[in-house]
Amino acid sequence: MYEFFTGTIAAVHADYLVMTVQGIGYKLIVPNPYRFTVGESTVTVYVEQTVRDNIGITLYGFSSLTEKQLFQRLTSVTGIGPKSALAILATGDAPALVQAIQGNDVQYLTHFPGIGKKSAQQIILQLADKLGQVAAGGRVTPPTRTDPAAANDSPALTDALAALTTLGYNAKDVARVAKSLREKPDQKTDDYIRLGLRLLTKTR
Repeated sequence: MYEFFTGTIAAVHADYLVMTVQGIGYKLIVPNPYRFTVGESTVTVYVEQTVRDNIGITLYGFSSLTEKQLFQRLTSVTGIGPKSALAILATGDAPALVQAIQGNDVQYLTHFPGIGKKSAQQIILQLADKLGQVAAGGRVTPPTRTDPAAANDSPALTDALAALTTLGYNAKDVARVAKSLREKPDQKTDDYIRLGLRLLTKTR
């Protein structure tokens, strides 16, 4: 069982990154890969390993111990799998998530893809009193473009829109927020993702 890796970021994709540790490349599924930069060295990523009969070994990576702990708590909830947990954590706002769960904020949780009212209530029911110990190389192919304005999108924005789709938001919602993101040029991919998530969680 791995606790964390310290190494160099070798590649960043829409839903995972590759990390080189002592000459070995590890594929890590992470909430928001664009928090990391290719070539960044001496990076520590906290790791959660799962083993499933139909999938095999999967390694999930997190930028902080808090994020890893929240992932573990979320995936312990009935009906919440790794994909939904990653989508919830992609905002990078752990304190807001903890506050929402402890404050019985169902509406906040239903903003995330795959989380309906019933699932949100289940998360609150199972976790509200269990968060005390939680401190509050290549490009992927982007989705088919139907908006003519997308032809002028920067690589950073294209990657961000692909990442939002990978997180489970539907193409219509992503296309809607893309219009707002195009009004903010020269942003990094991670910045676009953060802005996009903020818009998506307000409009859903």
